[in-house]
Amino acid sequence: MEHRIRNGSEMISHSPKRPLHGYRAADTKRGYTLIELIIVMAIVSILMAIAIPQYQKSLRRTKETLLHSHLQTLRTVIDEYTFDKKKAPQTLQDLVTEGYLRAVPIDPIMGNDQWRTINEDSLTAVDQTEPGIFDIRSLSDQISLEGTPYSEW
Repeated sequence: MEHRIRNGSEMISHSPKRPLHGYRAADTKRGYTLIELIIVMAIVSILMAIAIPQYQKSLRRTKETLLHSHLQTLRTVIDEYTFDKKKAPQTLQDLVTEGYLRAVPIDPIMGNDQWRTINEDSLTAVDQTEPGIFDIRSLSDQISLEGTPYSEW
C-alpha cells in the first residue's frame, strides 16, 4: 500500500516497507533501556528476597518433621526391645543387630547417625545389673522453629 505525502509543493510516494528520510529498518529497532533493565532486576531481587527465606524455612520444617519421626521410631523400638528381651539395649547398634532396625536413623539436623542416649536409672531399670538406653535425643544445640532446643525433644 502506498501513501502520498505532501512535501512543500511536490507530492512524494511512500511505501510502508521503505522508511522515510533514508533510515534503514535496522536503525529503527530499539533495545531495552538501562532504566528498564534496572527495574526488572529490582523486581527479580525483591521476589528472590521473599522466596529464598520461605524456601529455607520449608527445608528446616521438613528436617524437624523428620527428626520427630526418627525420635518416635527409635523410642518405640527401644521400648519393644526392652519388653521382648527383658532388658534395655546397651547401644543403638543392638537394635540393628537384633533386627529391630535396618540401620540407625540419621539425625536430619546434625546429618549423621550419632544420638545422645539417656540411660535408665539402675534402681528403676528392668534389669538392674545391666541398665541400658531409656531415651534418645538429638545432639544438636540449635533452636527449633517452635523455639525449643532440638536436644530437648
